[in-house]
Amino acid sequence: MIYLQETQIPEMIPALEMALPAVYYVVFSTFLVYRVYIWSEKLYARKYRRPFFLNTVLFKNELSEKQLAILKNDFGFYKDLQEKERIIFRHRLARFIKAKKFIGRNGLTIDDEMTTLISATAIMLTFGFKEYLIDLIDKIIIYPESYYSKLNDSYHKGETNPQLKAIVFSWKDFKAGYHIGDDNLNLGIHEFGHAIHLNAFSNNDVSSLIFRKGFNGLTNFLQHHKAVRQDLISSKYFRAYAYTNHFEFFAVILENFIETPTEFKSRFPELYKYIQQMLNFKFAGY
Repeated sequence: MIYLQETQIPEMIPALEMALPAVYYVVFSTFLVYRVYIWSEKLYARKYRRPFFLNTVLFKNELSEKQLAILKNDFGFYKDLQEKERIIFRHRLARFIKAKKFIGRNGLTIDDEMTTLISATAIMLTFGFKEYLIDLIDKIIIYPESYYSKLNDSYHKGETNPQLKAIVFSWKDFKAGYHIGDDNLNLGIHEFGHAIHLNAFSNNDVSSLIFRKGFNGLTNFLQHHKAVRQDLISSKYFRAYAYTNHFEFFAVILENFIETPTEFKSRFPELYKYIQQMLNFKFAGY
């Protein structure tokens, strides 16, 4: 605490009057520069379909030794990254694990394998995003196996619930999705695909803008190319569930994009390019 004599206060007033406009100028200038940057970045993203800067790490987050061992041994995408990309992946993964609440149901105890592999799936799919934490969800609920849902009186393997800000998995079925890496069936990729899709259409960050632009381009392309639509269906490369609605379509083709990228690119190069642009996904040979 500082005590001032009454005679000192009038002497300080002119100095304060001079200082206040300077403070206002600095605050206004900082705000203006920030707004110009945001506007410029979005303009750049619309044109080039990628953000100015993808990764800015000020304070690096680290995984525990056990989490790192699980990532190295059990998550193939991480193994295919370059070393500088692995550093970013680990940082993002540690942040994601800290940011989300993991809840076990029906007696399931949450462990490092669950938090690491589920979170790594989210980080893989958003690795080309600047904003990658998927704000739409703040909790991940895990059941031992398929669970009964009162929403439609049936058993589910997984679901994305934006009202509860939750994504739900059957752990048994999540693991089965990675047991065979090229069957284009992966529960984790599918449900996080829904979360990313919904998140992009409820946010206005640069990665959401890029996703929306790509998704709208994809739907317009399919609407104007009947032969491609017919080829998609007749090929049976994408399972029939993809044609339920546009949400399921994206989630299903995302599974194919991740699990069999070479075949996807060979069969449907235009669709492959749209997904790659939407996710800004140019890593690990994709």
